[in-house]
Amino acid sequence: MTSHRRPKQPSRTRVTVLTTAAAAAVALSANSADATPSQRLGKDEVKAKADKLYEQAEQATEKYNAANEKQRKLQKDISAIQDSVARGQQELNALREGLGSLATAQYRSGGIDPSVQLLLSSDPADFLARASTLDQLSSQQVDALKKVQDKQRELAQQRAEATEKLEDLTTSRTELGNRKKEIQNRLAEAQKLLNTLTAKEKAALAAEQQRAGHASAERVNLGHDTPASGRAGAAFSAAQSQLGKPYVRGGTGPSSYDCSGLTSWAYAQADVSIPRTSEAQSGIGTRLTRSQLQVGDLVFFFNDLHHVGLYAGNGQILHAPRSGTVVRYESMDTIGGPFMFGVRV
Repeated sequence: MTSHRRPKQPSRTRVTVLTTAAAAAVALSANSADATPSQRLGKDEVKAKADKLYEQAEQATEKYNAANEKQRKLQKDISAIQDSVARGQQELNALREGLGSLATAQYRSGGIDPSVQLLLSSDPADFLARASTLDQLSSQQVDALKKVQDKQRELAQQRAEATEKLEDLTTSRTELGNRKKEIQNRLAEAQKLLNTLTAKEKAALAAEQQRAGHASAERVNLGHDTPASGRAGAAFSAAQSQLGKPYVRGGTGPSSYDCSGLTSWAYAQADVSIPRTSEAQSGIGTRLTRSQLQVGDLVFFFNDLHHVGLYAGNGQILHAPRSGTVVRYESMDTIGGPFMFGVRV
């Protein structure tokens, strides 16, 4: 006979225990999900780590700029060499046509001299090596043959140089890609860190950034320092007109800038050409100590000189700091790296 007894119900005590355990598990899971890095790292620590990543991104940016400049120069050099080779080939063809005309003239006068046949050889160097044959040629024929030989040698050298530069170009493009990837990785890591901050912490950090740099001359005491020269003053005025423009990797104006892009653009407005990268810019002009700085002088920071700006007076600089910021004034003491020296262009 089949049993129809009802299933045994759990006791109230057991239900309470299970409910409590489930609630604890949910709470633990929620706490784990909500446990962001901002709860493990304070705002100041997050800022310090993010600033370091931004610094590394700027280092990579200047290396990216250097690789980009090298690539552009190589492309220009290769184009010039190729043009030269093309002109050289035309000259060589003309020289060979001249030899052909000589052969034609001799044929019409009774046959081609064996020496002239050799003149038309594809390897005149081999022919010139035969001293006995030279005795059969006139000085005009020897000169013509040597010109062919010299032009062939010149073209061979140019083609070898072009091949070498093409190999350098491939290497440069690879480096450019690596630097770009490095920059993107550093910026992504910095943003990930900053995203762990609470809204209140983000607001506090933004306020600190606002106090550190100003995008308006009205809020900055630049003192009464005078420009280092007329062109320095013109470069500084040009840079002032770009206040508030965004920092963008590789930016050279007029819509966006990176640090060396701003300084090179500013001096270009004063009809002064300076190198593209901060490291290259550090090698021009006259070096200065901090006490010697005047408005418009270039100022360099960090041991590897990866950051540059324009001295603005009263211990301030005008620069394009890093990703996420704009062209602004900032105290030399809040850059994040040591002041190395200035340069007067």
